[in-house]
Amino acid sequence: MVENKRIDEPTGTQTVGHEWDGIEELNTPLPRWWLLTFYACILWAIGYVIFFPAIPMLQGATKGITGWSSHGQLEASMNAEAKRRAPITAAIAATPIEQLLANDKLKQAAIEGGRAAFKVHCVQCHGSGATGSKGYPNLNDDDWLWGGDIATIHYTITHGVRNPDHNETRFSQMPAFAGVLTPAEISSVVSFVRTISGQQQPNAASARGATLFAANCSQCHGPEGKGGRQFGAPNLTDAIWLYGGDRATITQTVMKSRFGVMPRWNNRLDPVTIKMLAAYVHSLGGGEAAPAAATANVKP
Repeated sequence: MVENKRIDEPTGTQTVGHEWDGIEELNTPLPRWWLLTFYACILWAIGYVIFFPAIPMLQGATKGITGWSSHGQLEASMNAEAKRRAPITAAIAATPIEQLLANDKLKQAAIEGGRAAFKVHCVQCHGSGATGSKGYPNLNDDDWLWGGDIATIHYTITHGVRNPDHNETRFSQMPAFAGVLTPAEISSVVSFVRTISGQQQPNAASARGATLFAANCSQCHGPEGKGGRQFGAPNLTDAIWLYGGDRATITQTVMKSRFGVMPRWNNRLDPVTIKMLAAYVHSLGGGEAAPAAATANVKP
């Protein structure tokens, strides 16, 4: 390496005096605007460290002289929003669930609040559109296992279904008929179920299944297979199936039974949020009117 500073004739710029294999480097200084910007960034960084949280420590970070933080700003905005909503939240809390839909203002506020809560807590099973999937019911139709009025929906959300640690949970259990009925008898029952649901024409197997159904299934599903809400037994005569209505799936259900669990939400959500969820689910399209006894107590 040879030190030989000189003026480069084509550019008129001095070289740095270094040469590697015949290659020289021009001593071109940085533009003044770049230097000013660089120094400004240094000053900005120093100022930021002084005024705002910046340097991580073992516990937390330096707080800065302003004490501002994004977490604090979020908390303040959430508190402000909670304060803004406090009157309507208090009104919903004070309104019996049976009377919530009678007040249009409270009804709309509850539906919108329930819509937001549903997206956080319920879409994992019921889907973003509440259409459900295999083993998880569609909440948009009017095919209810336990009932579709707002008070019944509210109870289901509050106490859940088949929660082993909760005495007030909804509970039903279909027996597994493998070992109780022979495979041929189970096949006949499946044929009968598919017949009353309109999936196949009556035949000898479905006729035998009708007798078996009356002896083993009608106590919960009813003599016509239309279900029983007091037991949470589904209607078998329509085209709506929780697990599937094809022969293989019905056969598996009869043989092994099903035992889906819905969590209870009274130990996870506040009472107002549960009321909002009930109002939202009721509004999806399958909500039913309150029973006459409950309707009579609603103030005009």
